[in-house]
Amino acid sequence: MKLLGEYNNGNYHVQIFDDGTKIRESEDDEFHAVFPENMDVKISNYCDIGCEMCHEASGLNGEHGDIMNPKFINSLQPYTEMAIGGGDATSHPDLIPFLKKLKEKHILANMTIHQTHFEEKQELIRKLVDKKLIYGLGVSFSYQSKDFIPLIKQYDNAVIHVINGLLTSDNAKYLSDNGLKMLILGYKQFRKGTVFFEKEQEFIEENQVFLYKNLPQLLSRFKVVSFDNLAIEQLRVERMLSKEKWEEFYMGDDGKHTMYVDLVEQKFARCSIAKDRYDLLSDVKDMFEIVLKEADLAVSTSKTNG
Repeated sequence: MKLLGEYNNGNYHVQIFDDGTKIRESEDDEFHAVFPENMDVKISNYCDIGCEMCHEASGLNGEHGDIMNPKFINSLQPYTEMAIGGGDATSHPDLIPFLKKLKEKHILANMTIHQTHFEEKQELIRKLVDKKLIYGLGVSFSYQSKDFIPLIKQYDNAVIHVINGLLTSDNAKYLSDNGLKMLILGYKQFRKGTVFFEKEQEFIEENQVFLYKNLPQLLSRFKVVSFDNLAIEQLRVERMLSKEKWEEFYMGDDGKHTMYVDLVEQKFARCSIAKDRYDLLSDVKDMFEIVLKEADLAVSTSKTNG
């Protein structure tokens, strides 16, 4: 495990390692960030797959974002992690120049792509990984194929993305016991995701029940299993951990250390399904200050409703 970089953020110190491990240390009881550790960045709304549940509503008429000119990128803290996606991020004509720019600024880029593009664009993917233009590779699993598992096992930092409600028991069995890393995402009832849920509610809820009941067993069948915050809420992941383990591994609420940027619409928000979105500013700290206020409000509202 090699140290990639480290920095101070507010009242704590961060170390990031080449296997994806992140360690935060502080003398205080809580971590208070002043800039985002991780940014979820959408660079294109074009996609030729046409997934019915796509919460970004990406499609053939989707536009590419202006990714070379936003001023806030120059204000990013070195070793900030940037999770790049779309739409189909691999289709953006400025993808490689953009990734080279991030590398020069010591920004740790990760990218998420659909399984179909992963299998079809191996030459591009291998180039991005070998030249260290991306450190992490997320692959959105969609179907069983003879090539998928042998291919993804070639990439040490690859993580399979599955969605709570779309992962069937048969597909879970197909992926299990292969030494793979898996990220479970919550089902987003947002844009096309809402329409698809109304159409396939019984199917989605049946799969959600399966995953909820079998999650403890599945954890032992993968090298690593992680969750986004929506999946943590939907699957009540906290039920499986002691208080000490929960406090050790939980990385924080949306907007406390993270934020979302849409470079197609040139907007930013607390997360990708947030309704309140704001025009990009030139300094990331100014944007994050707005995100933090929203995050604090969300926590306050949750406690009141709870």
